[in-house]
Amino acid sequence: MSSMQSDSSANVTFVRPATFFISGFFNIPHAKYYYVFLSLVYVVTVLGNSFIMCIIYLARRLHTAKYIAVFHLALSDLCGSSALIPKLIDIFLFEHQDISYEACLANMFFVFHFMNLQSLTLLVLAYDRLVAICFPLRYHAIVTKPAMFLIIGVMWIFSVTFIASMVSLITRLSICRSNVVNSYFCDHGPIYRLACNDNTSNNIMANICFGLLVCMPLILIIVSYFCIALVLLKIAQGADRIKAMKTCTLNFMLVAIFYVPLLGINIAALATFIHPNARIINNSLTQTIPPMLNPIIYTLKTEEVMQSIKELYKRNKVNTIGYYRAKG
Repeated sequence: MSSMQSDSSANVTFVRPATFFISGFFNIPHAKYYYVFLSLVYVVTVLGNSFIMCIIYLARRLHTAKYIAVFHLALSDLCGSSALIPKLIDIFLFEHQDISYEACLANMFFVFHFMNLQSLTLLVLAYDRLVAICFPLRYHAIVTKPAMFLIIGVMWIFSVTFIASMVSLITRLSICRSNVVNSYFCDHGPIYRLACNDNTSNNIMANICFGLLVCMPLILIIVSYFCIALVLLKIAQGADRIKAMKTCTLNFMLVAIFYVPLLGINIAALATFIHPNARIINNSLTQTIPPMLNPIIYTLKTEEVMQSIKELYKRNKVNTIGYYRAKG
């Protein structure tokens, strides 16, 4: 644990800790094996998302508005995992549990920012399927590449502004109760609850963040899939319905993997006490498993991606054979 740096004025002591201590699990033997598991998850995440981004970049048939959003999801997954897991490994495997005040706030910003982008990108993908199935004749006029770049740009501006505001409010708190953060990273809730001055604005911001950036996208996604379901019921039996259902099932899998554990733990917390260890395991898996599974699901379940991989493999094979023949 570290010393506190204090500034006094007008009979009020404002305390800003030099460092925070990230506590992690409570009294779990061999907890390091769990962090080793997360290390393996991170390796698969990096390889999988890098692979899907390379395929989208190299395959011209994937240079569409939809796959701009898929590329952005892979990028958000990669950056989000990179903001969380390497630091988590450094903290617990190498026992560097003390983290400076400034580094802690930076870690908080990047983890929440990229988690927010993942949520908003899933909403964009649901919007893409809504337009494609409900307005097929106007799809290419509505969902264009410039429009998708604009949507993603607005997402970044909104997310950076909102998360930066949420993190900056932490600097107004006097952290005098303790500098021990009962989480596995510099989590917003456990930190603002350490304050001994008024943290009402932080609490309000946390609730707005959960409602606006988690619940609202999920509600809009559910509404969009409900509209899609109504349209699919009107489509005659055949290849069109099956193809549309496959695409929607794929996107819905991604949504379920991301949102169900996140909502589940928060709803359960309202009804009963949840042990900190259970919360850490659930939240850490929620933030690390979806980024690992997303590229696997898209690679194995999307016909366009599989076809692009085969074409790139054949092209590379022909070029390699041609090279060696020319060299020989």
